Amino acid sequence: MKKRATPAKRKTTTTRKRNTRPAGVSAAEWQARVELAAAYRLTAMMGWTDMLGTHISCRVPGRHDQFLINPYGLLFEEVSASDLIKCDIEGNKLSKSPYEINSAGFTIHSAVHMNCPDAEAVMHCHTQYGVAVASQKQGLLPLTQMSLTALSQVRYHDFEGVAEDHNERERLVRDLGDGSMMILRNHGTLTVGRSIGEMFARMYRIERACKMQITAMTGGAELNRLPDEVVNHTIEQGRFIYGESGRGAGGTLMWAALMRKLDRESPGYAS
Repeated sequence: MKKRATPAKRKTTTTRKRNTRPAGVSAAEWQARVELAAAYRLTAMMGWTDMLGTHISCRVPGRHDQFLINPYGLLFEEVSASDLIKCDIEGNKLSKSPYEINSAGFTIHSAVHMNCPDAEAVMHCHTQYGVAVASQKQGLLPLTQMSLTALSQVRYHDFEGVAEDHNERERLVRDLGDGSMMILRNHGTLTVGRSIGEMFARMYRIERACKMQITAMTGGAELNRLPDEVVNHTIEQGRFIYGESGRGAGGTLMWAALMRKLDRESPGYAS
């Protein structure tokens, strides 16, 4: 009897497709480029983009006067590691690109990178729900678990017009203070992190909280306001959960899972 062929084993993992690391780019910088490009692709998947507007940036590893940012002209879904532009704190391009840098994005991101030691990565969005909450007088309300666990880190900065005045940088940094999430009033949201994963996880939390708030407020039913003791207790829980020893520390688990998702669905980011 003819032996039945054994079916080939199904692949369960996806190999990340990478071009050879470009000459003159260190291994550490290339890894930062790959992760930053991943953040751009994931932002597009989440529906957080504003066409060519907004930015995500990170410091060049080992340098506090250079960082990587997107070229002004590519959609987030198009960004790959080799597309990212390296620039200095004055916005001068240090790597070749046919594209320029958005001056407003440079103002915001350079302010944080230059003045906040732990801000290795910075993300700024103009989402529907984030801008809606930023346009409300009371800002992010203590309505949901998502908002309560974020509130200890949320800060506010008043709108001054399109951020092209470098004098605004001092006020941005002052208002961020010791926070890691910021609501730019009438403008959008911003998060910082000691890693790209931490920055992205924080943006997920604040954006989700904003979406829940707007959805609840427009549902027509009376809001269920929580007593102060529950609000304060949950804020402290959030401080611990996402603190140094908490299970959500650094967004590490979430970021690893998101990178696996991206490897399956959009592996070209790492080229």
